[in-house]
Amino acid sequence: MALSSAFHERLHHMDRTRIQRLSLLQAEKELQANKSRVLASKLADIGAAELRCSWLDQKIASRHFKLITLKSQIQNLEVKHESLSLELRSLQNEVEELEELREKRDRFYEAKRIEMQEFKEITDEFAMKCRMEVESLRNRVNQLRSSFVGNSSNSCNSEIAAAERRRLELLAEKDCVCENIDYNEQAKAQLQKQVQSILMTQKQDKGSKVKSTG
Repeated sequence: MALSSAFHERLHHMDRTRIQRLSLLQAEKELQANKSRVLASKLADIGAAELRCSWLDQKIASRHFKLITLKSQIQNLEVKHESLSLELRSLQNEVEELEELREKRDRFYEAKRIEMQEFKEITDEFAMKCRMEVESLRNRVNQLRSSFVGNSSNSCNSEIAAAERRRLELLAEKDCVCENIDYNEQAKAQLQKQVQSILMTQKQDKGSKVKSTG
């Protein structure tokens, strides 16, 4: 009887121990499940963080590429600006040279115009004096012819011949003056052609420089 009671007590103790162990195992299982869920959540957070980091890396790389592109564009614009500045300075120098050449041409034309005007006035005055002297000599010849009718023909003829020679000399001088006027007009026209040729050459050079820089 005592043996049976001890046996039952022993069974009851083993049963309590089993229940306790099952409870501990269940608690441990739940703890492991919670740890697994926490770990899975953390792994999901890490994955999301990695995805966000990857997205940020791509965004940074894209912006870095845009920054490099913008820097390259800025450098190209600076080079182009420098080239245009040099071209502008060159064009300004050419304009200044053309203005200076135009001023020289205008001064030259003005000086030649004044010179031609003065020369024309002198030649007109000289031609007028020549005509008046020729007319005076012609009248003198007529007077001599009238006054010395019946006198010595040799004396009259010599004076007439002298007057005729003087008239011819004056006419020759008049022709020489006219030739000088014609020569000056031709020289003026030739100078105008030379100036126009210089201006055209500079314009062509300017156009060639613009095309080469373009």
